[in-house]
Amino acid sequence: MKTIITIGREFGSAGHTIGEMLAKELNIPFYDKELLERAAKDSGLCKEIFENQDEKPTNSFLYSLVMDSYSFGYSSSVMNDMPLNQKVFLAQFESIKKLATEGPCVIIGRCADYALEDCDELLSVFIHADLDTRVKRIASLYDLTPSKAKDRIRKNDKSRASYYNYYTNKEWGSVDSYDLSIDSGIYGIEGTVALLKAAIDVKEHQLGRKITEN
Repeated sequence: MKTIITIGREFGSAGHTIGEMLAKELNIPFYDKELLERAAKDSGLCKEIFENQDEKPTNSFLYSLVMDSYSFGYSSSVMNDMPLNQKVFLAQFESIKKLATEGPCVIIGRCADYALEDCDELLSVFIHADLDTRVKRIASLYDLTPSKAKDRIRKNDKSRASYYNYYTNKEWGSVDSYDLSIDSGIYGIEGTVALLKAAIDVKEHQLGRKITEN
């Protein structure tokens, strides 16, 4: 198997659980919060910094200038002058690319599909569900009232969308931004995992055919 699966997800859609189950069934590494540990280790920055900045949007106007420098090879002085959230993003960006060279895996969120967009082995997925389904799930998981659950969902979705839209050239949740979009409210957790495994089989066949043709 060669496929690397990245999963974007609406809050409450069970994207984490689905990704974890998929990785377990395929016997491949799974990275969600684990990615923060890896990025901290690779970069030398402390893990708590990554946790505090995790998937949070930025309003820094320096970002485009920083990325221009990054694109052409950045110096240590450029890195030193970066806002903390930029350092965290680029450290995760580099760690995601390194993980992709180590073999198939499942990576949750953190613009992983953008970091790996030039990777032939990438299968980018977005997991979503209707609001009622997500409210019930979050209310149950966190012992919240439906109203509080809805507020938490909207806040988290807004934050994830802002983060993704800011750092990528794509739109969070848009079907045009991913290879595959699945409604876990319709198919359920196990059904979504089954669909993903079927999609991976197709991807693996395409990769095998590409190698043969080359």
